[in-house]
Amino acid sequence: MEIENKIEKSGLIQIDIKNYLKANSEFIGFDFKPVLWNELVLKEKDFRDFCKSHDWLQYKDKYVYLYCSVDAILPSWSYLLVTTFLHGISTKTVIGTINEAKKEQLLDAINQLDLTEFENGKMIVKGCSDIPYSNEILSAFISKVQPTVSSIMFGEPCSTVPLYKRKK
Repeated sequence: MEIENKIEKSGLIQIDIKNYLKANSEFIGFDFKPVLWNELVLKEKDFRDFCKSHDWLQYKDKYVYLYCSVDAILPSWSYLLVTTFLHGISTKTVIGTINEAKKEQLLDAINQLDLTEFENGKMIVKGCSDIPYSNEILSAFISKVQPTVSSIMFGEPCSTVPLYKRKK
């Protein structure tokens, strides 16, 4: 006797949000530590000179996250200055960790979704995910697809929680 996959035959659209994390996206960090004086202070003139001579092309078409790996106080303008040098080079510049850069990449992917594949569909959004900020990402995803689908459930096919059903 052959085992029948009833979920597959039901026409349910199964979504695992981590599939929207583009495999070809590259993430790279910019650490302020090497440009600090005594790993404590950012000297404006030295930092501006560094920015003018730094090879910014290494960040081309990448999600860049700006951070400092030591406990130093950085002026707000330092992040902004680096952002101006990365403009037009990086895919996106984020202040924070690699996880925050991945969150931004997922939000970008959600914003660019072609909703025609979900039209009037019954959707199950996978519950267990190892992506950072999954609740925020899932909320953005559901907000994007809800006007298109007929129903949304959350969890695994064997145990779902209904979230939305379009009124007839």
